[in-house]
Amino acid sequence: MVKQGKQVVAMFGGSFDPPHIGHQDIVEKAVKSLDIEKLLVVPAYLNPFKTVSLASAAQRLAWCHTLFDTLENVTVNDYEIQEGKSTTTAQSIKHFKQSYDVKYLIIGSDNLSTLTRWHAFDWLNETIIWVIATRDDHHLDTDGLKNWEILPIEAAVSSTQIREEKELRFIDIKIRESVKHILEG
Repeated sequence: MVKQGKQVVAMFGGSFDPPHIGHQDIVEKAVKSLDIEKLLVVPAYLNPFKTVSLASAAQRLAWCHTLFDTLENVTVNDYEIQEGKSTTTAQSIKHFKQSYDVKYLIIGSDNLSTLTRWHAFDWLNETIIWVIATRDDHHLDTDGLKNWEILPIEAAVSSTQIREEKELRFIDIKIRESVKHILEG
């Protein structure tokens, strides 16, 4: 059911700890290929499956603003960070549905193995179209998904890899020094 007058959007949430070229590729391809008017980039205060993040919520939000604010039809939204606690994807989708027609939820293929454990998975599965950003090292098991699309991404990188290896070549030059400072901190 399309709600009259509301912009059709996709939501792309994540820790962005730190954001890297793979995230940038996802945002750029999603804006071009999905039937949306806007893409919401939503940094998490704290991923519900994690207990800590390397960079502060404020720092991760600032990095996202630096990388995505200049892109057309992309908005970085601080809703989850303003919540000041771990926020489920379902809660965020319900929040954004007040203002938008949230059609798509973009996830990395690395999330597929735990997706059914997400809070309100059945509701999410009925409500949105999953957009799965591929990663070479993750199998695409979409058996439990009702509606889904594939967003092919070539960047073989993860934030975890960047944090563990302190490898900066996958970090945009605009935030590289800041990320380096956090990694070395």
